[in-house]
Amino acid sequence: MYELFQSGGLLMWPILACSVAAGTIVCERFWALSKRSVTPNQLLMQIHHLIERREIDEAKIRYIGQSSPLGRILAAGLMNMRDGREVMKEAIEEAGRHVVHELERYLNTLGTIAAITPLLGLLGTVIGMIKVFSAITSYGVGDPTVLAGGISEALITTAAGLSVGIPSLMFYRYFRGKVNTLTVNMEQEAIRLVEIIHGDRTPQHTAKPAKLQTAS
Repeated sequence: MYELFQSGGLLMWPILACSVAAGTIVCERFWALSKRSVTPNQLLMQIHHLIERREIDEAKIRYIGQSSPLGRILAAGLMNMRDGREVMKEAIEEAGRHVVHELERYLNTLGTIAAITPLLGLLGTVIGMIKVFSAITSYGVGDPTVLAGGISEALITTAAGLSVGIPSLMFYRYFRGKVNTLTVNMEQEAIRLVEIIHGDRTPQHTAKPAKLQTAS
């Protein structure tokens, strides 16, 4: 395997670095974007019970805000629940923008890796072919072993770049979709909290979600 890696030339090192970075990001995002971590079950129900029992206070709100990304959004609403519906919704939307930005952390890096690794492979192909033509100019085509090094470098770097770029693009698209799904879930939970406090709804009812803007 190491001999194969060496045959790919110097561009194998940045491709290897990209593969390590992509693998690290994928593992970290799988953990950070799990539904249990982002939108815990029954959190809104628990808050509703605290409100009914009049046990909600600053300490409990702070604890809710530290529990999860959804908790941070709901805590922003709870901190402003006595200031009216519109003020509460504005606080939720502002907190939501920060939370969504955090959910998208490292995704741009993963997308960049997906884009550049095939280009690094293509660059390796070009360098390998340049070596092939240089060898042909110097030694002719009578000895195939003279051409083997350049051809090998061209093929190996191309394969390595695609092997990193394709999975990186797949995971990038997957995590983008997951962030969008989680954002919609948090929007629904946030508007339910507003309706619980300023309306007659219970946690089981649904309503049109407030907008939590997703970064492009």
